[in-house]
Amino acid sequence: MLLLLYMSQLTLNLVEGSVSFRFTPDAATDLKAAIAQLLDSLKAIATKATPGSRATPQKSMEYRYTGDVFLEVFCNPNIWPTPFAAKVLITLRDDRIRITTEAQLSRLTDDLNQYLEQFG
Repeated sequence: MLLLLYMSQLTLNLVEGSVSFRFTPDAATDLKAAIAQLLDSLKAIATKATPGSRATPQKSMEYRYTGDVFLEVFCNPNIWPTPFAAKVLITLRDDRIRITTEAQLSRLTDDLNQYLEQFG
C-alpha cells in the first residue's frame, strides 16, 4: 500500500487529450517549485518598467524527471506576454514510446495541485 501511494498516477491534461504515468509526490513537488520560479520570470516580463521597453531576458525552465518514464518540461518565458498565455513543451518517453506536445501552464499547475492533494 505504501508503494502504491509513493508511485501514483499523474494525469496531465494536454491541449488535445491527456496522458497518465507513474510519478512520485517528491518529483511533483520539485516540478511545482520549478513552475513557481517560471511564474516569477513570467511576472517579471509582464510587469516590465515602461510600455515599449524590453524586459530583462529570463532563463528558460527545464525540468527533468527519470523514473519509470522520462519526463521533460520546458518553457521559454521570454516568448509569452503573460503567465496565463504561457504554454510548456512536454516530452514523455520510455523504451517503447515518445510523446512530445504542448500544454497550458495553468492546466499543468492545476493537474499538479490535484495530484498533490491526494498526499495531503
